[in-house]
Amino acid sequence: MPGNAAVTRSTLRQQIADALRDEVLGGRLQPGQEFTVKEIAEQYGVSATPVREALVDLSAQGLLDADHHRGFHVHEYSVADYRGIVEARSLVTDGMFRFLDEGQARSAVFDDARAIAALTGVRRRGEEAQRAALAGDLSVLIGYDLRFWRELSALFGNSYLADFLNRLRVQSWVCAVQHLRRLSDLRGLLWSAHTDLVDALAVRDTGTARNIVDAYNTHSLSLVEGRAES
Repeated sequence: MPGNAAVTRSTLRQQIADALRDEVLGGRLQPGQEFTVKEIAEQYGVSATPVREALVDLSAQGLLDADHHRGFHVHEYSVADYRGIVEARSLVTDGMFRFLDEGQARSAVFDDARAIAALTGVRRRGEEAQRAALAGDLSVLIGYDLRFWRELSALFGNSYLADFLNRLRVQSWVCAVQHLRRLSDLRGLLWSAHTDLVDALAVRDTGTARNIVDAYNTHSLSLVEGRAES
């Protein structure tokens, strides 16, 4: 059954990519750390092919760099990179809000029952992210934060936009986590206005939504730059 084999390999490829991304976000794979396809295949007890494909995928996403004939290493982001990523994701979110201003969101601008139910789900994700942020639980926050923004951006009906924003958010966390994990106590230091953003968008108050995102970006930059300088 060649079709089933292809599906199994594709699923394994995604599982390995997800696991390695979590290793990077969790700080267990450090910036610059090197490894080979063989080492990862042995670690997960799988063949080299899906591992190589997963590593290529992560390289395309900007999380890894390929070392020709040697293997891969975790990409090292600078604070300047972080500023550029924050600027890029800000442009994407501003475009999302402009869709809402112009009534172009394909989800009936959050008016139909399905969109309202989906927005309620996004708010629940925001509540979990908010709790994790206030508790200083970085690992839990990252998981819920990525899910929050992925589900929120999907409401605007443009899968390319949602995919691009998710990629930027993963990259920004990969960059930020290396600085934030130096602190022993993150309670109260992490951004926690997820539900405020959802509430503003629910009533199409894009002015408030923009202010919330602007404050988020300023806060995030200050936090990362402060850790980088210390």
